Amino acid sequence: MARQKQQAEDSNALSLKSLTKSSVWDVQENDIFRMLEAGLKDADVKENFRHYVDIIRCAFEIVEIPEATPVIKKAYTKQGYKVGELKMDEENKLTWALRKKPIMRVTDLTYENIRHISAAKLIEVLDRNFGGGWDSLSQSIQDIILSGFDISTTTLPKDRLHKKGGMYEKKVEDGYEVLEVAKGNWVEAIFAKLKPQQEKLRMKFNDEDERENEEEDEDADVEVKDDYKNHDEDDSMVEDPNDDDITEENYSTMMDLGSEDPDDEAAQLIEFVDE
Repeated sequence: MARQKQQAEDSNALSLKSLTKSSVWDVQENDIFRMLEAGLKDADVKENFRHYVDIIRCAFEIVEIPEATPVIKKAYTKQGYKVGELKMDEENKLTWALRKKPIMRVTDLTYENIRHISAAKLIEVLDRNFGGGWDSLSQSIQDIILSGFDISTTTLPKDRLHKKGGMYEKKVEDGYEVLEVAKGNWVEAIFAKLKPQQEKLRMKFNDEDERENEEEDEDADVEVKDDYKNHDEDDSMVEDPNDDDITEENYSTMMDLGSEDPDDEAAQLIEFVDE
């Protein structure tokens, strides 16, 4: 009940521009028509209309009705569609039949919709498609399910599965839904529980702080490799001059001769030049 209330609040807060391939699964046909009616008053939405249609198609079947007679509308309504008109401009109108895509088989599960179904719904889908247990699912389907649900399994003899105080009882008490798959005299139990939503904490910055934060994020993407384990090792990695390159003639040019009197040193230099 709380989940349905939250979904209703989220759908009212959504607009066509904020709709994503994931959040579109939280809204219903009436919400889509409401968003389209408001959004088509925006020139930017009209210009990128195809983009928003592609997002809606992730979760809804869309049928454009060229001749929207009462008989045709009624026929689509009987099939579970919601029929509505879209006013593109003063002269052009579209009639759409919308229907939420059903999640009936494991192949209907996607990374976008997996967190928008309950554990009970997942068990229903698995039960409709199962045969060989959890391992009979392809790795790609398992990965999708595990992205939204905590899954654990156990295989025990029929008479031991429901043993008091056992894993089955503890998992059910912890809120897990369970599917039992018969395997001869044994039973595989698949436990499923929706993973808690991890909310990202957001801080409010003024425009200048936000720009600085973005620049820091960009710098953070650059990996700086530190080849030095500590500062004490730095000196040991400096190459010493090659002793073979040092001669008697050039040795004095590489060292301070330490003359006490600068005038004496200058005089010696003049005498050397005269020679």
